[in-house]
Amino acid sequence: MRYLVQYYVEKTLTSTFPWGTLIANITGSFIIGMVFALAEKGNLMNAEWRIFLAVGICGGFTTFSSFAYNNLIMMNQKAWGSLFLNVGGNLFLGILAVYIGIIFIRLIF
Repeated sequence: MRYLVQYYVEKTLTSTFPWGTLIANITGSFIIGMVFALAEKGNLMNAEWRIFLAVGICGGFTTFSSFAYNNLIMMNQKAWGSLFLNVGGNLFLGILAVYIGIIFIRLIF
């Protein structure tokens, strides 16, 4: 799934910024927020499904290794603006996406 997201984004946008990785990380953060919010409901998801979805699916979809590699490339190129945008975007938007995922599930259930 991450490959398809990254492929589509990089094909659509003509930019050297790693938008595909950022979008995958934010989307995965949103999904993991929903998973944990559903798990909080008690009877909607058992522990095995929570682990499968959070660790297996979201862990395989988001990618810290690509994130780290992209940042190293930007550091080597001294592309400081892109570096800080990438780090800040992944960190702050990721946290925000988890929160929005939790709120989304709470509104539904």
